[in-house]
Amino acid sequence: MGLDLSREVDKGPEQEAHSGKSFCANFVEVRVHEPTGTVRVSRVVSALDVGRVLNPKTARSQVYGSVVWGIGMALLEEARLDHRYGRFVNNQLAEYHVPVSADVPDIDVLFIDEPDPHLNPMGAKGLGEIGLIGFTAAVANAVYHATGQRIRELPITPDKLLKGSARS
Repeated sequence: MGLDLSREVDKGPEQEAHSGKSFCANFVEVRVHEPTGTVRVSRVVSALDVGRVLNPKTARSQVYGSVVWGIGMALLEEARLDHRYGRFVNNQLAEYHVPVSADVPDIDVLFIDEPDPHLNPMGAKGLGEIGLIGFTAAVANAVYHATGQRIRELPITPDKLLKGSARS
């Protein structure tokens, strides 16, 4: 007798009345080298509400991974697409830059660690990649506060910042 995944699970009245979502707020500080337009993330604080944290070490490591991934998305990783043929122009890893240890600052991870008794008996919520949600926007906002330029296309590269400063 197997598990029937096709039938819907009935939610109790408590689960119907409450949401079981996780939340994350990312705070990012950047340093921008004015003559070259190079952006470096200098500090990150990620605060998360994921219910009861069952394994703090792996949960913290998951957030570290999300932050490193977010730094890459925001500042380095660029897949160039030839729109005529729908193919990637940089089809080898020599031109595709990803963050290395020198690109990653100290990361402060704060868990609220308050069980959610309405969701399940353990009070735990999902963590997954919630640390990545909104991270690139936090970097873009930090760049805006540092330079006064709103860059709306990732990655935020020096040429975009220098092009914008030439217009000012």
